[in-house]
Amino acid sequence: MNVESNSPLQIVPEDYCPAGSELWFRIPDGYDAGKTLFYSDHVIGDQPPENTVLFVHGNPESSYTFRHIRDELIASQASLRLVAMDHIGFGVSDRATFEMVDMHHSANLLQLIRHLDLHNVTLVVHDWGGPIGIGACIQEPARVKHLVVLNTTVFPMPGDDITYTNYPISWCPWSKTPSLVPGALWGGVSAYVVSHTGQPQRTFRFLSNIVKYMLLHGLRQIPENTPEYVWSQMLRDPMNAKSSKRNVSQTPVWGHGYSYMDRVHGQQDNHVFYEMIQSSLPAAWGPQGQNIKVCGFFGQWDACGKGSVIRQWHKALPQMKAHTYAYPGVGHFIEEYKGPEIAEAILNFTARQADMSLSEACV
Repeated sequence: MNVESNSPLQIVPEDYCPAGSELWFRIPDGYDAGKTLFYSDHVIGDQPPENTVLFVHGNPESSYTFRHIRDELIASQASLRLVAMDHIGFGVSDRATFEMVDMHHSANLLQLIRHLDLHNVTLVVHDWGGPIGIGACIQEPARVKHLVVLNTTVFPMPGDDITYTNYPISWCPWSKTPSLVPGALWGGVSAYVVSHTGQPQRTFRFLSNIVKYMLLHGLRQIPENTPEYVWSQMLRDPMNAKSSKRNVSQTPVWGHGYSYMDRVHGQQDNHVFYEMIQSSLPAAWGPQGQNIKVCGFFGQWDACGKGSVIRQWHKALPQMKAHTYAYPGVGHFIEEYKGPEIAEAILNFTARQADMSLSEACV
């Protein structure tokens, strides 16, 4: 693939996106006006597809994290359109020029959705992709037909059990890593956590492997054409790393709203952004609104997968209850490990089948 951006990730695996699907969108408005955003747009089947699956990633990852789900959907030969983008500062989109958070990426995504005029959308969101994707689509809710939630939240993070202030290590939690890891080594953290934290790990193993991948990143020893190279190389740019770290530092107040000072654009505050999502979501997509089909997949070795978060989703969107799947032995990046199951859920939704046949028990 010819990378048409200034991303530090210029060498990508052959399966980064389906051949011939790579496209580039010049953002017209906002803080990122003029920047180039990468997206792939791929149609499966011989007939014009009725449904579009829109994949929205989080941090520190890119659209490549959905490859297992995507490949299962392609193998099914179901009539679908698959759209996935890299946010600015991630993947092969242009580099970030300020400390971006969910509301900034959401504004860019809404411009892409309008540019492509997407309808009958099956919205698949992971991590910060939850507020990014829902924050964009809830402003024009009729575009969305189905919602697939993967270890994310748009609600105030509950303080019970696992939180990002005590997980994965109580004395070295995720929210503190940005202050402990230099930006030049942040790509190594990304390489390890996205690809190698699918299961609960003991403290020594977790820390030793984090250090190992930071060193590999610093020494430029992570092999090209690997997922780890994607996650690490895209964050080699200092501002990309700083923007990614900003998201992590805000995890304790995920969903509560927060403010911070950006050196380029001054004070940034997303309280109104979250209030908009939380007030609009039940009315737009719940039983009293469009009553869209919703399913959730949650790796429970993670604050976004715990029971209190799942109950928040069920309260806002009760129709999710019958289609919620929880995996106690899986970590945050569930799409890296449960691609076939998630793809099956998407196929069941888009095929208008009433019942899902996944093997896991409902919560």
